[in-house]
Amino acid sequence: MKVTHIERILVDVPFTQRQQDITRESVSTVYNWSLLELCKVTTDTGHLGWGETVIHYTYCRVSDHSVERVLGNNPAALMHDDSLGAGLQMALFDVVGKILEVPVYRLLGTKCCDAVPISWWCIDSSPKNWAAEAADAVENGYTSFKNKPRPWWDIFEQVDAVAEVVPEDFKLDLDPNSSLRDADTAIPILKKLAEHPNVAIFESPIPQGDVEGNNKIVENIDCPIAMHFGSPPYTACIREDVCDGFVIGGGKSQVMREGYLSAAADMPFWLQIVGNGLTTTWAAHLGSVLTHATWPAITCINLYSEHLLTKPITVVDGCHTVPDAPGLGVEVDEAAVKRFRVPDDELDANGYTIHPHPRIIKTAVYPDGSCIHMAGDGLSYFNAGNGDAYVEGARLELTFDDGTKEWDQLYQKALETPIHATW
Repeated sequence: MKVTHIERILVDVPFTQRQQDITRESVSTVYNWSLLELCKVTTDTGHLGWGETVIHYTYCRVSDHSVERVLGNNPAALMHDDSLGAGLQMALFDVVGKILEVPVYRLLGTKCCDAVPISWWCIDSSPKNWAAEAADAVENGYTSFKNKPRPWWDIFEQVDAVAEVVPEDFKLDLDPNSSLRDADTAIPILKKLAEHPNVAIFESPIPQGDVEGNNKIVENIDCPIAMHFGSPPYTACIREDVCDGFVIGGGKSQVMREGYLSAAADMPFWLQIVGNGLTTTWAAHLGSVLTHATWPAITCINLYSEHLLTKPITVVDGCHTVPDAPGLGVEVDEAAVKRFRVPDDELDANGYTIHPHPRIIKTAVYPDGSCIHMAGDGLSYFNAGNGDAYVEGARLELTFDDGTKEWDQLYQKALETPIHATW
């Protein structure tokens, strides 16, 4: 068997309406996650394989060089190479599984579960929006929700708002992305949050390289602490007791290696492999053969208004059933692919496109009347020690471009660095 053709298709799949609003509100870059590159691989056996890459997030894009390496070769000989890029590697596993008439998990290892846990996901947003997202999560069969505490929101108001619309056993995994800075700042906040019945896991509350600080947090906080695998190095994590489990992502070979090492240390993890329907299915196959992938996976599929599959993915009791059909076991909705395809005249020389950064001034407003105007990446500014890591009653206000010179001047200044002022 040989690969005879590879087609790469860029699509722009709209987020759900609320996620579009939340993305606009958030100080983040996830607005470009709607851009997906699909890889369609054809072999001389007449089989087709599909894969998917979130081009402005995924660990590795598919390159022209990768395509050249694969064309004319046996897909099984190359499919374990993570450097091929997310979508192409996924498509090779899909087509090999179809040719051999086995599901992808058979190509990965021994299946240890028929369904894998999966979590709803949301970037930072208001208590009202988090509550609405959580209610949707419950309605759609999810039992957990991963979200992003930020210095410009009151995390306790957010958690309380979610608690009003979810069952008591619904779980929240909170990821401050190191914005709680250090152990002395983080521990009082985490201790109070850990008392909440819905709070389950904290991810990277302070910089992962702070070994002493993270060890202190583990010793003082009852909830598990998750860290991205590899920082600090695996052996240091185990030796210094800096976390209770891991966040694992990347290509097939990296995921399997890190999953086995986690199992050797008897530490749970969640898979963080972001994308739409194809990616979520791929993650399910990986999770089904990894014994310690017991924390709910993060694929962010709930962001998308359509899954690009003929049968949308469903979640029951917080789990996604692993398909048993050959390959990935799902069928791509080619009509939807055609509908969302980005026209060739909108692509750059590399075959990609990017959405412009929204022109919005985002202002952290505090109860004392002070504020911080932001137009770029506010998180790195706060993580550098500017502004407070947490302020009770903090909120984010948006100011849209009104066409005035004054607005544009403030926006340009805030792009350079956030501005402290009075609200």
